[in-house]
Amino acid sequence: MKHNFLRLALVLGLLSAIGPFAIDMYLPALPAIGRALHADVHQVQLSLMTFFLAFALSQLLYGPASDMFGRKTPLYVGIVLFIAGSVGCAFSPSIGWLIAFRFVQGLGGGAPNVITLAVVRDLHTGAEAARLMSLLMLVFSVSPILAPVMGSVVIDAGGWPAIFAVVGTLGVLGLALARFALEETRPAAERAASGFASTGRAFATLLRDPHFLGLAGVVSLGVASFFIYLSNSSFVLINHYGLTPRQYGLAFSVNAASFIGASQLAGRLGHRYGLKRVVSVSVAGFALTMCAGSALNLAGIDHLATLIVMLMIGFGFLGLVIPSTTVMALEHHGAIAGAASALMGTMEMVGGAIFMALMGLVVDGTARPMLAGVAGAAVLTWGMAAITLRSERNAAPTH
Repeated sequence: MKHNFLRLALVLGLLSAIGPFAIDMYLPALPAIGRALHADVHQVQLSLMTFFLAFALSQLLYGPASDMFGRKTPLYVGIVLFIAGSVGCAFSPSIGWLIAFRFVQGLGGGAPNVITLAVVRDLHTGAEAARLMSLLMLVFSVSPILAPVMGSVVIDAGGWPAIFAVVGTLGVLGLALARFALEETRPAAERAASGFASTGRAFATLLRDPHFLGLAGVVSLGVASFFIYLSNSSFVLINHYGLTPRQYGLAFSVNAASFIGASQLAGRLGHRYGLKRVVSVSVAGFALTMCAGSALNLAGIDHLATLIVMLMIGFGFLGLVIPSTTVMALEHHGAIAGAASALMGTMEMVGGAIFMALMGLVVDGTARPMLAGVAGAAVLTWGMAAITLRSERNAAPTH
């Protein structure tokens, strides 16, 4: 069955960007939310962490549900929850209410994230899947590249509550997209074999597969390094380096563009050299770059330009790692793609939340803890990849 790659990537990319848009538009508002709701840095970061945790845990439900009931029905449920949470956030009178509604928003935001991955695996494997993932990430780049800039403009125009009005509207558009532009890729015959018992067996199979867990761990640690930057960058760039929210949005977009731009090469490089080799080289480049960036800062070179350049190079390498390892992790689990995507997505978000919580203990307002945290996560990513790829079940390149 042939599918239009560009059309499919556009639909899946826009759907998968719904949840992250609620993160990226939110970032420039963090200092302002703290002032408006009389909350300190840790409380404001908790509203971000809560979203991540809900986002993560919800995927354990949406993935198996999409195997049992098809891809579209759980997607509808999740997006409706996301819209409801967005409305609640916009009218939150205190940081406590904001945290509570961010949890609801996160519960809904997990659905598009996990189900789009399952759809990719339904249709393609190997380097073809990597190519589709790369195109999907190109569309997905609308969020990290444009959302912070849009967030700063929205804050200027209507204050921080207006951000949630915008992301709620995007949820409504996503609901229409899921209804009218996305085909069901999980046939009824395949759903018949799925149930609560089979879901338990699926998770048991995945948890007994060291290859899957290792690759999912690589993705999770790589994503965690980016989450460290997400949770700290607005405070560092705005409060420490003195950028305005709009300037921060532009600076953030540069690093996001590097990540997305590099991800477009993953499929092509995977065809030529094999995904295993692409990952091996990229994780090494990521770790070495971020360690160099942290070392420069420790040596007293605390310049904004240096920070942005080192992050841009490092996240460029990471842009090759994420789509390649995601495809490799799902390669051997097509029959339980929903459960596999859910477990991997949960590991990513829980890992990111843990790293964010640990970073909250050492934050001091400068770039030093953030850079050290990103470098540490990058080294762990490299180590996990080295261990996992050494035991790769198929030594030939994944095509």
